[in-house]
This record gives sequence, structure tokens and C-alpha cells, in this order.
Amino acid sequence: MTGSLRRVWLLGTIALTVGAVAVTVALAPAGDAPPGRALQWLLFVGSSVHVAATGWFFCVPEVRRHAAQHKGRYVWAPLGLVAGTAALAAALPERLFLWPLLAFFAWQFFHFQKQNLGMAALAGVAHGAGSVRPRERAAIVATGGAGVAGLLVRPDLLQLTIDLRAGWLFPVAGAAFVLAAAAGVVVLRERPPAARPVQFVAVYVVSLLFFAPVFLFDSPYAAVAGLTIAHGYQYLLIVGLVAGARRPGLGPVVSLAVLVNVALLGGLALNAASHLHAGGTVARAVFGAYTGLLMAHFVVDAGLWRLRDAFPRQFLTERLPFLLSRPAPSSAKAAVSG
Repeated sequence: MTGSLRRVWLLGTIALTVGAVAVTVALAPAGDAPPGRALQWLLFVGSSVHVAATGWFFCVPEVRRHAAQHKGRYVWAPLGLVAGTAALAAALPERLFLWPLLAFFAWQFFHFQKQNLGMAALAGVAHGAGSVRPRERAAIVATGGAGVAGLLVRPDLLQLTIDLRAGWLFPVAGAAFVLAAAAGVVVLRERPPAARPVQFVAVYVVSLLFFAPVFLFDSPYAAVAGLTIAHGYQYLLIVGLVAGARRPGLGPVVSLAVLVNVALLGGLALNAASHLHAGGTVARAVFGAYTGLLMAHFVVDAGLWRLRDAFPRQFLTERLPFLLSRPAPSSAKAAVSG
């Protein structure tokens, strides 16, 4: 059973990541055309539903107790982000709110790469190769940084009408991405063969090359939407495994049903709010609150998946022993999600 669950996570993570990008590229509309229904549904699940799924953790009594002991991260920071972005969006006209949105996207895509780093660390620990080593970690972070830089100097890929006059830096970001990826392969080869199981190598390389579509495609959907979908589906898979773990007093079917309902209902609300940026003052405030909720998701996840801390390590090890309980040459202290 343990080996089967490990394979489900490993193969699912790789297939969902690569498949999400490939399907999105295939479905991406030409030019400024809107996405088709299939791509809209994929984006809905990979974006709004995955963010709302974080709410499931607060249905777990021990998580609520942990949150009550750390209100700064789990209560005050989320409330402050939601209230602050709602007020900012209401006060600023849409064209000026694009600048805070650009900063938000930088944080969002950095969050994506932090999750990729955690996935690579989990793959190493689960297959006896140890967590990612410092220089491997640096390479993953560097490719993510280059990808984020590429998006910032080409806001059109984010569908933001901002002219930074910095498009000439895009090839520089692309070159940095290639160099960082090449360095990542070099440092990977420094491991002895026994510490390079194919399962770890596959997840590591996928994480290393995650932002390649940014530099390969001019369409915003082909360049960016696939990353959003891949990130969201990675997250839903591992949260689903956590929710489906057998626990005393609560069957996995009930727990998974709660997760599905929280994620879908919350996702519908978030999706509705995401389209209000061009409305009046109240509508813009709701859109700002939506943006704040996305950032609150980053903050909450950064705490709940930080395995260097005692509570997340114990909570996740009890539910994902097939990923976190195997002995490894080095400690698994990477966060799964940033």
C-alpha cells in the first residue's frame, strides 16, 4: 500500500505537471482570443479550486489549534492582506492597480517555484536519495527567478497593459534561465549514481525546467496558463492524499468529501470575484479582496508545509508516511509549498 501511494504521488505529479503544460499549449487560443471552454475549466480547477482547497486544513481540529497558537501567520496576516488589497483596489483606478498586480504576480510565481522545490525534496526523501542539496536548491530557485524576471519585463504575458520599456531584458532573463538549468544538471551529476534514482531525477528536472514555456511561447495562455494549472493540480493531488489518509474517528471518504465541497464552493466564489476588476468601487474592492485571499493562501501554505517546524513535520508525516518517513542521507527540511 505504501509503495502504491508513493507511485500515485510520483507519477501523478509528473503527469499532471507535464500534461498540464502540454494540454494548455495545445488549447491556447491564437492572439487575443478568449480561451475555449475546456481551457477555462482547467484554469478554474488549477487556480480558484486549488486556492480554496487550503480552507480544508481549517476543518482539521489539530490545524485549528496550531493556527490559534500562531495567529500572526494564520489569522492577522490573512485578514490584513484581504483588507489591505480590498482598500487599495477600491481607492485606485483600474489602470493604477495594475502595478500592485505586477508585484502580486511576482510573488505568485515565486510561490510556484517554492512548491516545485518542495516536490523535488519530497521525491528525494521518498526514494532514499535525501533532500535536494544546497546547490541543487540554488539551481531550482535560480531558474524560477529567471522565469519570474522574464514575466516582469514582459507584462503582456500576464495580460497586463503596462509598458515598462524593459522588453530588451527578456533575452537576458532567458539566457539566465538556460544557464541556471544547465548548472542544475551539472550539480545533479555530482551525486553518486545510488543517490540519483530515476524518480528523484524526473521530479528534479521537471522542477528545474518548469518556467521554460515563458521563454518558448508568445501567447499568454501557452506561456503562463499551463504553469498555473500544473501548480494547482500538483497541490490538489498532495492535499487529496493528506485528506484521504486514514485517521481515528474520521474516515477518508468523509474527509475527501469535505475537501471537495470546500474547494468547489470556495473556488466558485473566488472565480466570480476574479472578474470584477473593471467594475465600480465595490466590485473593485471585492476583486482586491480576492487578490488578498490568494496571497493569504501563499502565507498559510508557507507555514503548513514548512517541514523544518515541528507541527507541520508531525502532521504531514502522520498522513504521508510513504513520502516522509524513509531514512535519507540528508534531512528533508524544504517546504512543499511557498
